[in-house]
Amino acid sequence: MDFQLDLQRRQQNGNASTSASASASASASASLSSSASLVNGSTPLPTIPTGAQVGLITITMPPIQSNSYYKIAPSEYVTFGWNFSSIIVTPTALTVAAVGANGYTYPVGPTDGVIPGTAQSVVWYPYGYQTANPSLPLVQASYTLHIWAQGGPSAFPSPGYLEPNSELVFAMYTPQAYTPLASGWQCAGCVSGALPQLKINSALPGVVAMIIIMLLSGFTTLRRVWG
Repeated sequence: MDFQLDLQRRQQNGNASTSASASASASASASLSSSASLVNGSTPLPTIPTGAQVGLITITMPPIQSNSYYKIAPSEYVTFGWNFSSIIVTPTALTVAAVGANGYTYPVGPTDGVIPGTAQSVVWYPYGYQTANPSLPLVQASYTLHIWAQGGPSAFPSPGYLEPNSELVFAMYTPQAYTPLASGWQCAGCVSGALPQLKINSALPGVVAMIIIMLLSGFTTLRRVWG
């Protein structure tokens, strides 16, 4: 009898240990499965639906079809605007830059070109950049506006993710400084062309009058000869 009771106790203890081990294994598996669905252990992997389109930017300001020219001058600000479409994975940040015809890349905006990922416009002060960066000044030339997300300017288009945009082309120029008349300003066209022409035009009536007088005098002489 004592032997049977001892055997039953051992079997019960063994079953309890087996159940605890199975429960621990299941918990560990669930934990591993949960971890596998995370990026860096904290950010859930995005779910991209089948057939999703590539995320796009559409430039709205200035109109993409227009020829846009901007001054590099005090108090002259430039605003670029855009809309998003087909974005599933919101960018953490956007980088906006202007690539000049000289091959140099210039940051656009007040924060070295980096703005929030949900921003749909940026205001740029080219003259402020110009004065703060004399070693890499803006030039009078055409520029291409580039906007990209964390994938970089050459990111491969992926469904749901923002595709880099470089559709907008614009030009920048530096206006000439104003020179008042008192400081010696002269109209080159007026000095070299208009005044001589004015002198010629002023002498023309006198020449015409002289020709008329000569003709009348000749006619009078002929009448005397014939008469």
